[in-house]
Amino acid sequence: MATRLGLPNLGLGLGLRSQHFEHILKNNPAVDWFEVISENFMDSHGRPRHILHQIAERYPVVMHGVSLSIGSTDPLNLDYLSSLKQLATEVKPAWISDHLCWTGVLTTNSHDLLPLPLNDESLKHVCNRINQVQDYLERPLIIENPSTYAAFNNSTLPEWEFLRIMTEETGCGLLLDVNNVYVSSFNNDFDPVEYIKGIPHDKIVQMHLAGHQNCGNYIIDTHDREVNSQVWKLFQLAYQLANEASVLLEWDGNIPSFDVYHSELLKSKQYMDATFIGVENEVRFMDKEQISNPLNLFEMNKFI
Repeated sequence: MATRLGLPNLGLGLGLRSQHFEHILKNNPAVDWFEVISENFMDSHGRPRHILHQIAERYPVVMHGVSLSIGSTDPLNLDYLSSLKQLATEVKPAWISDHLCWTGVLTTNSHDLLPLPLNDESLKHVCNRINQVQDYLERPLIIENPSTYAAFNNSTLPEWEFLRIMTEETGCGLLLDVNNVYVSSFNNDFDPVEYIKGIPHDKIVQMHLAGHQNCGNYIIDTHDREVNSQVWKLFQLAYQLANEASVLLEWDGNIPSFDVYHSELLKSKQYMDATFIGVENEVRFMDKEQISNPLNLFEMNKFI
């Protein structure tokens, strides 16, 4: 069924990981769709790409990138875009996504998703580049909110407002990473519920779920464990507001067996189907026993 931006609600999906290739091809598990990291296949014409073709014949596929660098001041990398478009032509993804970030400068890729100052100048810059990418790819681009660990002193827009204007100006869609909202809210001292309520729900094409590591003073977006209980509750609120979005679980470190991975994804059903009362009060703060001596990052941020 076509929904946001004319794109389908794919249901419940998993990030495609090489450890599970054999299991998927042999068993055809009951997963609605798979998301692939674009860069893992763009320049490969061997076994990984061959396997991707086989999986794309059996399941809907989405391409998720980490190197578009939409916020960089470098010119857009046309070689990268050409390879991205060629892969899309072959596997026919439901959509292509990447992050609101920059990954490098002076043609050097840091392979990190680096944050932007959120102000009118950066908004205009990002919108211009999104329009260029969409024109080149001949399809809407889906942009994900990143996890952040500090904020810029010259930011004048909350991230949810930045995303709202960005989608209005460009027609792009949103990939709402619920775990990233929670991680960033803890690290940068903002209200995750206000964030979820403030973003344009009708532009949310997809949601991400993942695990994180609580280090006491800060949280790291590790994708190496189960989804935190507070993130599940925040997801429940987000899904009530944008319930036609496709949902995907990411797991990139300490990757478990496929069955364990799939079981974690299926937990989402209980949060999607139930009406949760009082979620706002339950997800604004970490459980007290999970943190020790939390750092007030507001004081740290003013120096950035």
